[in-house]
This record gives sequence, C-alpha cells and structure tokens, in this order.
Amino acid sequence: MPQAQFDLADLLSTARVFSLPLRHRFRGITRRDGVLLHGPAGWAEFAPFAEYPDAQCVPWLNSAMEAATIGWPAPRRASVGINTTVPVVAPGVAAELARASGCRTAKVKVADPGVPLTADTARVAEVREALGSGGHIRVDANGAWTVQQAVQAISALDEAAGGLQYVEQPCRTIAELAAVRRQVTVPIAADESIRLASDPERVALAGAADIAVLKVAPLGGVRAALRVAEASGLRIVVSSAIDSAVGLSAGLAMAGALPDLDLDCGLGTASLFAADVSSVGGRVVEGRLAVPLRAPEPDLLAEVAAGADVQRWWLARLARVAALWAAGPLRG
Repeated sequence: MPQAQFDLADLLSTARVFSLPLRHRFRGITRRDGVLLHGPAGWAEFAPFAEYPDAQCVPWLNSAMEAATIGWPAPRRASVGINTTVPVVAPGVAAELARASGCRTAKVKVADPGVPLTADTARVAEVREALGSGGHIRVDANGAWTVQQAVQAISALDEAAGGLQYVEQPCRTIAELAAVRRQVTVPIAADESIRLASDPERVALAGAADIAVLKVAPLGGVRAALRVAEASGLRIVVSSAIDSAVGLSAGLAMAGALPDLDLDCGLGTASLFAADVSSVGGRVVEGRLAVPLRAPEPDLLAEVAAGADVQRWWLARLARVAALWAAGPLRG
C-alpha cells in the first residue's frame, strides 16, 4: 500500500487531540472529539465515535493515512452543493437555522428517542416555511423506526414538508429498507446499511434504496468510498460524520472527485460547531462549498485542545487501532 511508505510511528507522533463544542445536542453528544495527524500530504483526521469498537475504527485510520500521506484524487468540479443539517431542536430554532444557512436544501433530523412524531412534523413544517417552496427537505431517522412506524411517519413528514426529497435510513436493516421502499413513494436513502455492510452492493441489489449516503472515514478513505459509490450503482450523497474542518475536507474531496453528482451533499455540518480547528475554508457561498486540494491548516487547534484525560483516552485508542491497522489486511 502507498501509505506504508511513510513510517506509521512518525505519523502517530504528530497526533493532536481536539474537543469541539456543539451548538446543540446532536446524536446524543454535546462535544465532538478526535485526533489530527500530519504527514507529507498534509493534515488528516481520525475521529471514530466513542462507542465504536477498535476493529471498526481501522477504516477511519486508513482514511487518515490516505489524507496525510498520499492525498486525494484530482477533483472534477470546483465546488459542491450542500444541505444544512437541522438537529432535533424547537421548530422556531429549526427555521432560523435553515434561513441562516444560505442553503436551498435542509436535512432535518427526526426520530430521536422520546421525541414524538408531532414534534418532528412541526420542525419539518417550519423548515419548509423558512426555505420556501423551491427548497428541498430530506429527513434522517438513523434507523430508529420499524417498518410500520416508518411508513406512517414518512407519510406524515412528507405532508408536513410539502414533499420530501428523500428519507435517510428509516430502519436498520437492508430487508426493512426494502420493505419500506415497496410501500412509500418517497425515495429511500441508505447510510448505515451501506457503511456497516460487508458487501455495500447488496443494498442496491436488494432493492433497498434509491440513494447511497456515503461517509469517507468509515469507508476507509476517499478512494475506497469512490469504489463503493461505483459498486452501488445508486445516486450518491456524500455526508459528514460530524467532522472538524480537517475531516470535512475529505468529504469535499470525494464529492469533488465523483463522476456524477446531482444531489446536494450532507457536508454543511460546520454550522453545528461553536468552535472548530481551523479558520480557513468552509465558507458557504450560495449553498456551495469549495473543493480543497488538501485539508486546511488547523490554526485554531490550540484553542480547542482536549483536556488531559480526553487526550490520554484518544491517544491510547489511536495506538490500539494503529496496531490493528499495521497487522492488516483491512486498509481499504
């Protein structure tokens, strides 16, 4: 592998642990922690979610190795359209976030534990009001519903939105997605079902989805994610894993390198942070972000450095995952 030409120990010695505060609770967290690494091709991010076991984190390290040591494929476009991401907040707050984003597409999070469907429909309706009839609304349930719940919820949310662009991961399994897809007219997008599948092509073959939502780091890097995109045969949306400015640049690189891209990408997550690692890049212009050739310099890293306990946890985790990475063969 090209990454192996650069000494892994040298790369690990550059590790810097960050901790970014979120403006609103998102996916049950209020801070996003991770590690930045620096190599001959620039900066890279290693930030698998805390609950992931070490073996599941190996592709995330492979993605960081790619960015730090060999860089990304040449882009086919200079910028990509993005959606703004609206967390589970009060309807009025959701509308304000949508209006302030500068985007014409919004992804609204729904189906949080303990949050009734009526609250989700109210949030979606307010986002529609904020975007106007020409905007696009997509919702993401993160696999929270049963098939029956999904069919009922999609109908209600579609009505509240005045038409949904798609519903992302309404249920957990491929079989459940296929069952929902047979019963609704709203397009279905698969995220976790692709990211966690041993054979991502199964999602398309099973008739489970119309759209593939792909995240670079969990799939092992830009090149690995591009291979999954090709194998899926589906329309593609590139999405963020709540990445810092450094990690987000890898998603933009993938979106920039795709042969075809006709949907706005889920890469507008910088607005979720109250602080970030870099002041460079990430400026949304008419709902679009520029495609970078490499990750930005983390000039604000000192301001968002993690505390001692968090640093120790992440550096120990990084060392364990690096040992698994070095042993192979899962390198993307």
